[in-house]
Amino acid sequence: MRREVLTEDLKRLYTANDMVKTDCGGCKGCSQCCSGMGTSVVLDPYDSYCLTGGIGIAFPDLAGKFVEWNIVDGIVLPNLMMQGQEERCVFLTDNGRCCIHDFRPGICRMFPLGRYYEENGEFRYFLQSKECPKEDKTKVKVSKWLGIPNLKKYEEYITKWHGLLEEVRDLTENSKDDQLTKELEVYLLNTCYLTPYKENVDFYEQFEERYHRMKKLLQVLRKTK
Repeated sequence: MRREVLTEDLKRLYTANDMVKTDCGGCKGCSQCCSGMGTSVVLDPYDSYCLTGGIGIAFPDLAGKFVEWNIVDGIVLPNLMMQGQEERCVFLTDNGRCCIHDFRPGICRMFPLGRYYEENGEFRYFLQSKECPKEDKTKVKVSKWLGIPNLKKYEEYITKWHGLLEEVRDLTENSKDDQLTKELEVYLLNTCYLTPYKENVDFYEQFEERYHRMKKLLQVLRKTK
């Protein structure tokens, strides 16, 4: 998800092995980052895989209850729903705790960190200094803060997913064929989100196969453009 960031926040970039001041003691008594987020908690395929496994509901059936579809930088993608006047996350309990914390989306895991993508497509993390109001945060290792198993594989996957979305955006933004654009977006959603992932098979292996299918299609479309 593209967004403007403060120049001062990019003066220090972090890797998974770096220490960063993000730990706020389990966010006790605070859930500000779970309200008023609009459509910004965009889900990637790994998020959809984790949500489906954690809740026990097929991803297409989450739409309208917990997930909605919106245009993100020109592409239709899913995001977590907000509800009520305060626009609280649909998974936030009455006492301000996350009921899907163990399998929460990547954007939630990172906060208040963000990803800064470099010219080679790879990324590092940066601290969004104006996002979390909690004071006196302590330092924690980025990898521990994220709490994602096999983080190296996950980061490789995120790099590929980001690159794939950029290719899709580039093709659709420069295409004069609205029907082609629509069909490509539908194919992306069906391939990467709506077709169920097998629970007993490694997610990254499954994504890799779908990723290569998308790459082959994009290659064909570029030749016929």
